[in-house]
Amino acid sequence: MKIYPIETGNFKLDGGAMFGVVPKVLWQRTNPADSNNLIDMAVRCLLIEDGDRLILIDTGTGNKQSDKFFSHYYLFGNATLEGSLNKLGFHKDDITDVFLTHLHFDHCGGCIQFNTDKTGYEPAFKNAKFWSNKNHWQWAIEPNAREKASFLKENINPIQESGQLNFIQLTENNLIKNSPLGFDILCVDGHTEKQMLPIINYKGQTLVFMADLLPTVGHIPLPYVMGYDTRPLITMTEKEDFLKLAANENFILFLEHDAHHEICTVKHTEKGVRLNKTYTFNEIFN
Repeated sequence: MKIYPIETGNFKLDGGAMFGVVPKVLWQRTNPADSNNLIDMAVRCLLIEDGDRLILIDTGTGNKQSDKFFSHYYLFGNATLEGSLNKLGFHKDDITDVFLTHLHFDHCGGCIQFNTDKTGYEPAFKNAKFWSNKNHWQWAIEPNAREKASFLKENINPIQESGQLNFIQLTENNLIKNSPLGFDILCVDGHTEKQMLPIINYKGQTLVFMADLLPTVGHIPLPYVMGYDTRPLITMTEKEDFLKLAANENFILFLEHDAHHEICTVKHTEKGVRLNKTYTFNEIFN
């Protein structure tokens, strides 16, 4: 097995929205804001090469939305999903599986692209199975008012229409062992219904793809919860339980949205679990 981080570009979000009730004077210590109160965000995916399977975890925002849509997110940087795959010698047609932590546009937008004459949409990965779960899928196709702007029909409906959609079977304890993708999965419900976090055994380490349970290192303290979360109190409980385990077991945490840190580890302190160290992917796994 080989694993590669995949950069798909960067964007900016309102710092207050990203940290909820936490005052700016506190969160800006780790996530400094610009003059418009915006903080840097990454859209970082993960590629797993395992035998004859090539598994992509999340797909970024894609590029099919309108200029007006993207103007709200201040895209920056030159990285693209296709470009990052090409640098590794892969093509989108090589992808066998696309695993979606959840269906917010910044996690699944790259799944779908315009067709050749831009009269409709088609899967960007024509040979891949797309993986979600039934609970989250239903949540996304019948969105609540809070998340409606993040669940875009053009990102979601074409996946099902393609016949390439597959569902992970959920469990009562929210821990899925030996999933069809070859890794374990932790389901969490604070950010959105049944978000799925891959837990991957790699080179003697436990690597966890954190998605939106831990967007950046600045979100490690328990009250530092996004205003985007649908159930913030549940997020706090889920994050507390996970971070204690991560500190006990020396998990390697892969950060999808931290524009300046790919990986971090955590440790126990008198104030609770806190950041231990940050690394690049290659510093840990080279």
